[in-house]
Amino acid sequence: MHGWRNTVVRCPRPQNKGPDMTLELKGVSKMVEGQTHIYPTDLTLEKGTMNVLLGPTLSGKTSLMRLMAGLDVPATGQIIWQGEDVTGMRVQDRKVAMVYQQFINYPSMTVYDNIASPMKLMGVGKAEIDRRVRETAELMKLTPMLDRKPLELSGGQQQRCALARALVKNAGLVLLDEPLANLDYKLREELRIEIPKIFEESGSIFVYATTEPEEALLLGGNTATLWEGRVTQFGPTPEVYRQPVDATTARVFSDPPMNFLPIAKSGGQLVFGNNQSTAAKGRLAELPDGKYLAGFRPNHLEIGQHSADAMSFTTRLTVTELTGSETFVHLDHHGERWVGLIHGVHDLKLGDDLTVWLDPRHVYVFDEQGKMIAPASYALAA
Repeated sequence: MHGWRNTVVRCPRPQNKGPDMTLELKGVSKMVEGQTHIYPTDLTLEKGTMNVLLGPTLSGKTSLMRLMAGLDVPATGQIIWQGEDVTGMRVQDRKVAMVYQQFINYPSMTVYDNIASPMKLMGVGKAEIDRRVRETAELMKLTPMLDRKPLELSGGQQQRCALARALVKNAGLVLLDEPLANLDYKLREELRIEIPKIFEESGSIFVYATTEPEEALLLGGNTATLWEGRVTQFGPTPEVYRQPVDATTARVFSDPPMNFLPIAKSGGQLVFGNNQSTAAKGRLAELPDGKYLAGFRPNHLEIGQHSADAMSFTTRLTVTELTGSETFVHLDHHGERWVGLIHGVHDLKLGDDLTVWLDPRHVYVFDEQGKMIAPASYALAA
């Protein structure tokens, strides 16, 4: 997967937006001590959109955000904001707000003054400051804490204070670097629902970094998948999830990761592993003879045959994880490590052979280099 330039799709422009209210990265890259952290990237973000940067730790999410904010200067390329080249402009001179996973507040100020501080620097009137502070505090469930100092708050409350301070700025570009990671589950779920509403009303460009595919799906908007400093795909979030352009994108946008199996199609048979084979059924029977990489999500492995075309595989059970109504099963398939997500709680014994079934409709087919040849048919119909 080396040697490619990041190429992405410009998402549809929202209605009633000015033609130049965009953030454009043109061939932007980042080097640190001779090491490439971001490969040349082209990306266009439109006003009033939610844009998720999805990728594992060290994939380049924070590095890309710092370039967008002006905290770092790119090694190559240009950054265009509202039609103006701002590549060398200081972050202080841009209308940018950024919130990190590790919250940052002014310890000597009250929560009220922390939230109000950016508006005071902007010269906003006292009455307007008070209105916006109290509205944002109510949204962030901080109203009872407005007179407290940050060190008197819990970690989650401090993070909400930092998030509130960013939201009241009415910045044209709001960058959120895993902002909910330190919050408790209930509040995180509530804010995941509320944040897109806030963003839609503001008209700003929002960029939200996360390692969690589920969070990207909940936030909606557009998603850029990142892997080792490269944007592998960018587009409407459901489209990227259902129709990944390559195996790398499919791996990034699946939790647990997508399972893979190198296969060879020969006549009516699929050959894999140590001379194992099964009949090529359903849409897989239509593949030309040749070598491929098959991919399938954990929730599509089943321990019973639920369709006539389903293919069976004999695996060895290595680990089980109960999540209440579901069971994660970790499987060894002739050296290939698979994960399955099975509905219900099952009495399974570690080390036993376990037959699992896979409907061909749920199989993504990639070529040997990992490029998508055929998305799963269920994804096209979804």
